[in-house]
Amino acid sequence: MSDQVRVGIIGFGFMGRTHARAYLNAARDGYPVTLATIADHSLVSLDEADTSVGNLETGEGALDLAGVGLVHSAEAIIDDPEVDLISVCTHTDTHVDLAIRAIQAGKHVLVEKPIAIDPQEVQRLADAARSGDRVCMPAMCMRYWPAWVKILEMITQEQYGRVRSAEFHRLGSRPTWAADFYADEARSGGALYDLHIHDTDFIVHCFGMPNAVTTSGDGLHLSSIYHYDTGPVHVLAHGAWDHQPSVGFRMRCTIVCEQATIDFDISRDHQLIVHSGDESTPIDVGELSGYDGEVRAILNQILGRDENSTSMDDAAMVARLIECERRSMRSGTTESVCA
Repeated sequence: MSDQVRVGIIGFGFMGRTHARAYLNAARDGYPVTLATIADHSLVSLDEADTSVGNLETGEGALDLAGVGLVHSAEAIIDDPEVDLISVCTHTDTHVDLAIRAIQAGKHVLVEKPIAIDPQEVQRLADAARSGDRVCMPAMCMRYWPAWVKILEMITQEQYGRVRSAEFHRLGSRPTWAADFYADEARSGGALYDLHIHDTDFIVHCFGMPNAVTTSGDGLHLSSIYHYDTGPVHVLAHGAWDHQPSVGFRMRCTIVCEQATIDFDISRDHQLIVHSGDESTPIDVGELSGYDGEVRAILNQILGRDENSTSMDDAAMVARLIECERRSMRSGTTESVCA
């Protein structure tokens, strides 16, 4: 690898552009990274990319793509010896094969979530990642969202005592970009796999795997209760794609500890507030997003600065839990969870 980590992005829809902005931000802040090439079969030029859609603000201003190449096949990036790191930002049902081919070609890989709908497919990628010497990381951005990083720190350090309960709400309308894909639950997994997975992953990140899960709803609106023998007495995640577009996107979580309530709401100026007694204290979380965080995490691991990024084995574990939620939702019963 040269002095710069050279990046290729496969797929330049909403998430591909989000990854591009995160790499450009990292370069701006001193990381030795260069966005080299983008692969998208639907674009004649990068100027055609639609920047008008997305459920979250991922940055201001147009992307500066001067000097970035455009190719029309994934193979052109995978086979490029000048590319060190590939972001896979295509539709879910293409992730695993593309990522394995990239690993076999000697590339590091950042794979958008969900990795796959079938847990066995996620495990297949995890096995391939473990057998090589490249970094292969799932793009679980909430683990790197600055406010949520602070929440995890407060939980693990028991800064306000032990957690009694935790509730997560992620509500909006079904994505309008790639509308046919998201409407096909067999490919996208619906709200359970594509939206709700963020909260499931963070719950496992904070509290470990539950013993059982109870899920009700359908592919557009669902709620899951996670049962722990030891740990919080109540953990709930609520996800929906059935709101009208005018409602906007709502992302909140409330963590009740013995001595304080930790309150996050992405719509507020102060996203993270700690309520203790009669005092409410805003917590500074900076300006970066979880997309910035996940990109810097994989760059740090590639550069040998940090070995603690999210592994594909983590993604495989969460995929098994999501599958338990799907079975519970269909059967109307509580499902035992096998780690």
